[in-house]
Amino acid sequence: MKTHSFQKRLTSLIRQVYPDQDAEVLAQNIQNAFWPDGTRRRKRGRTPSNDLWTEKDALLITYGNSIIDGAHKPLDLLHDFLLRRMKGVVNGVHILPFFPYTSDDGFAVSDFRSVNPQLGDWPDINRISADFHLMSDLVLNHVSSQGTWFNGYRQGQSPFDRYFFEASLDDDVSDVVRPRTTPLLQKVETANGPRHVWCTFSHDQIDLDFRNPEVLLEFLRIIRLHVDNGVQIIRLDAVAFLWKEPGTSSIHLPQTHAIVKLMRLLCDYASETIILLTETNVPKAENLSYFGAHDEAHAIYNFPLPPLILHAVMSGSAHYLRHWQSGMPPAQMGCAYLNFTASHDGIGMRPAEGILPADEQARMIETIQNIGGLVSMRALPDGGEAPYEINTTFYEATAQTFAGQDDHHFDRFICTQTIVMSLEGIPAFYIHSMLATPNDHAQVAHRGMNRAINRHRWDYPTLNAMLDDPETPQSRILAAVSERLRIRAQQPAFHPNATQFTMPLGDQVFGVWRQSLDRRQSIFALHNVSDQTVVLSQLSMNLIADETWFDLLTGEALDMDQEAVTLAPYQCRWITNQG
Repeated sequence: MKTHSFQKRLTSLIRQVYPDQDAEVLAQNIQNAFWPDGTRRRKRGRTPSNDLWTEKDALLITYGNSIIDGAHKPLDLLHDFLLRRMKGVVNGVHILPFFPYTSDDGFAVSDFRSVNPQLGDWPDINRISADFHLMSDLVLNHVSSQGTWFNGYRQGQSPFDRYFFEASLDDDVSDVVRPRTTPLLQKVETANGPRHVWCTFSHDQIDLDFRNPEVLLEFLRIIRLHVDNGVQIIRLDAVAFLWKEPGTSSIHLPQTHAIVKLMRLLCDYASETIILLTETNVPKAENLSYFGAHDEAHAIYNFPLPPLILHAVMSGSAHYLRHWQSGMPPAQMGCAYLNFTASHDGIGMRPAEGILPADEQARMIETIQNIGGLVSMRALPDGGEAPYEINTTFYEATAQTFAGQDDHHFDRFICTQTIVMSLEGIPAFYIHSMLATPNDHAQVAHRGMNRAINRHRWDYPTLNAMLDDPETPQSRILAAVSERLRIRAQQPAFHPNATQFTMPLGDQVFGVWRQSLDRRQSIFALHNVSDQTVVLSQLSMNLIADETWFDLLTGEALDMDQEAVTLAPYQCRWITNQG
């Protein structure tokens, strides 16, 4: 890609977002922000390819203080846990916001340039990034109401006096899409008189005004800080809400997409490998739009997976999961899905809209409530409310089915995690899934927040004792998931962009066929989501004759003279011709 095409593309994107600005001047300011003195960009940008990731890639999602002991820095304990328990299992870690904050467990950032001193400091982050690919959060939609930026705004200090999105009570905000039920506008007193500021999430999270290019420039400098400290994956938190306009939905607006494209362009010309991941917990088509024409996000969250996988094992039917997966396009060249069942948030229900019927969603919610889970609501434009997410650990969510409790909890949960490993994309696992963490009702009561149920903090000595005891759920789950991830990492057919075909095997079995990029290896990944033994015809899988086929998970060779493959309740099989 020629050098002048970079300038042309950059100025074109600037004109889309900031038509009233001098595009050439702003382009230079953008480059100075992203490549300060002493750094320079590549002469040629990276072209979209499948070389940014391999089948060896898998992520652990965790807070910086998910493991504590009251004596050592939590980031040091996390590093020890990663080296002791996760080496060879995952090669990447997403540390959720590790900055000073005032609420929302880190997502109301008060200082973007410092590490929360209760966790550690930048050298601690550097040590982790030296051993694992590191993902950090760019919380770019909003900041803490108690941070330096907003305090400067209230006092009329430059440049902060133009950093925040103001609105009038007369503005039409009836169509604004909200993930919360709190009022959108908050009245605040400033040196320039009372103002109403936009708060998409909470009144402690004040939305920034990207109509001011200085806000964009500051975040580019923050990205540079992250990259210089070893971060390779930048998670664009709540990016869909970035650009606001009264009278619109204020979600997924064209300027938002143009800003993501601008960031992608800069990353493609960075000397360091930088992957952009967009966090957009929205229905399918809206989520897929952030791939752009392989010129926006490198990766997007596969948000429908958590509710659809959970529904499959609760109902004993993969009907809706299979129907949805059959209609999913392969990721574009240079792009990948991030697959998961659980994160620090709840199990989002919006991505299930148009896929799971309302009565099936209601059955899920009732089942979750029966086992002690919670439900959070969101506001609708008509003034009503709808379920936004289910709040529970995913391990507890699989404790029973629509039919009630049984003896299959362990196998049912492992089945859900194996599906994540089998699909096209990069698998990611929340630490509380890896550790079979129960629901933390005490924290919900203490903090008055539903999401606290899924944000337990483990005492490290206690956790290690449990993990060293092979009979505990924590030890059994971690060992089983780890073993399958180690096997997965050796299979070219599980490359994030390897060919995938969803197999029509009936409702009880969710099956996908994966084929390596060089077409040498095939894997038929079969997952029995029911509590019944299922017998499949080998003919239904189109196993190639004259090949030796065996199950990667058991080592069992298939007898090609037999006409059937049997799956016990919730059993998974990875049938391959090589490994």
